[in-house]
Amino acid sequence: MNAYITLQTHAENYLGERRRLGFGLRSSGYSVMSFARYADSLNSQEPLTVEIMADWARQDQGKSDKPSTWARRLKKLRPFCCYLQQFEPRTEVPDDSIFGRIGQRLAPHIYSEQEIIDLLAAARNLGSFIPGLRGATYETLFGLIASSGLRVSEAVHLLDTDVDLKSGMLTIRQTKFAKSRHVPLHPSTVEALKHYRSQRNLSIEVVNDTPFFVGTRGRHLGHSLDLRQVHRVFINLRDQLGWLNRGAHNGPRIHDLRHTFVVRRVLLWQSQGLDVDQHMLALSTYLGHTNVTNTYWYLTGIPQLMAVAAEKFESFTQMPEVYHD
Repeated sequence: MNAYITLQTHAENYLGERRRLGFGLRSSGYSVMSFARYADSLNSQEPLTVEIMADWARQDQGKSDKPSTWARRLKKLRPFCCYLQQFEPRTEVPDDSIFGRIGQRLAPHIYSEQEIIDLLAAARNLGSFIPGLRGATYETLFGLIASSGLRVSEAVHLLDTDVDLKSGMLTIRQTKFAKSRHVPLHPSTVEALKHYRSQRNLSIEVVNDTPFFVGTRGRHLGHSLDLRQVHRVFINLRDQLGWLNRGAHNGPRIHDLRHTFVVRRVLLWQSQGLDVDQHMLALSTYLGHTNVTNTYWYLTGIPQLMAVAAEKFESFTQMPEVYHD
C-alpha cells in the first residue's frame, strides 16, 4: 500500500465514488471505515491479507463468538478489497473459506387469504383520538403491502405526491439500493387508497411534503408513521389473532406480506400455464430487486413454490441431448 496514502483515505475515496453512483452504503460504509482505522493502527507497510481482515472481523462491537457474524462483517469488505487492488495488486480478497458461508435465508410465513382478511379487520378496529383514522391508516397500510409487495419502509415513506390515483401508480423514490421505480396498482387497491385519502384529508391539511400514511395521535398527527411503532402495532395484532407460525422466523412478520405477494403471483402464472421464466424479470423489477437471482430464490427457498422448481427441473431433464463433434 502506498506509504503516503492511509487506508482511511482510500476508504473515503472508495465510499465517495460509490455514493456518487447512487449507493447508500450506510452499514457497509461503517464497516469499511472501521476496518480502515483498524488496519492503519497496525502501521504495516505490507499488502492487506485475509488474516488481518479476519482479526478485525472477530472484534465486532457485540463481541460475538459466532463465525456467521464474523463472516457477515468480512463480506462487507470484499468490494473494497477489489477496489484496493488497483493500487496494490497483492491485496487479498476474503472468501467463504475463512469463516464458512453465511447462513441461508430463512423461509417466511406465507399468509393464507383468511389470515390477511383477519389482519385487515383487526387493524380496522384500532382506536384513535380521531374516530376511525388510526384503524383506516393501518388497515390501508397493511393492505397496500399485501396487494403490491412493497417493503414496509417503502409504504411508510410514501408522500402524498407519490401516490397518483388517477393513473393508479406509485412512485417509490430512492429506497433500498438507492433505486427508484414506478409501481402500478390493481383497481381495487386504487379504490382503497382513494377511500383512505378522503378520510385522512378530513383530519389534516395536505401540503407538498405530507406523507400518505399519517400518525393520528397528539404531536404525531399528520406526520410520518414511525417504523418501530408500525412493527409494534403489527405484533400486537399478530398476538391477538394467534396465528400458527409456518415460517422459520420467530413469528409472522409484516415483510412476509411481501413474500406472500410473490408466491401468489408465481402460483397464479403456473395455474394459467404461463412461462414463469418470461415473467420473473418483470417481477424482479416490480419488487425493486437489484438482481433477478434474488427473485428466483423464491422457487427454492419457499416450500409452496418447490413444486414449480421441481416442474422446471423435470422439463430440463426431459430435453433431448445435443451432441457436438
